[in-house]
Amino acid sequence: MVFARSNKVLGLALATAVALLSGCAAHAPASKSFDEAAVQPYRLDSGDRLRVTVFEQPGLSNTYTVDQAGYVSFPLVGQVTARGQTLPALEGTIASRLKQGYLRDPDVSIEIDRYRPVFVMGEVGRPGQYSYVPGMTAQNAVAIAGGFTSRGNQQDVDVTRKINGRVITGRTGVTAAVLAGDTIYVRERLF
Repeated sequence: MVFARSNKVLGLALATAVALLSGCAAHAPASKSFDEAAVQPYRLDSGDRLRVTVFEQPGLSNTYTVDQAGYVSFPLVGQVTARGQTLPALEGTIASRLKQGYLRDPDVSIEIDRYRPVFVMGEVGRPGQYSYVPGMTAQNAVAIAGGFTSRGNQQDVDVTRKINGRVITGRTGVTAAVLAGDTIYVRERLF
């Protein structure tokens, strides 16, 4: 009778441990492609605001925002696909469209005026949406969001990122670089 009861307690303790540990493994460490995305040329997406300059064309030079569908609405040429493009690629696309009957030899230059935001959630002081700054780390983002709560895991975070059109989540250290549009989730520590 005592043996059966201790087996039940042991089984319950084992099941609880497995449940707790499986929660820890919800997200695998960041993959190689996840880390490589941080060193690739910047890819535009919804929410980026661009400063477009067309040399000697003040009527075309302005700031434009990449809309939710991933397009920039540009005078004369209409909708231009921006999502997934690098700045040089978008410059070339706009220049070639302007060359088709509007300007003889357009010189287009594009800079990021404002990056899309990062989102910080979980065990932080003020979860929410924050401005991205190039070179930002997960720790910087957490600091902007009010720092870790007393229950926050300060060793690593889960970062969700869009890579090649796919949304991927990986576990990274707090010193890892984050990208514009990333979502940083600070988990609750177990002990």
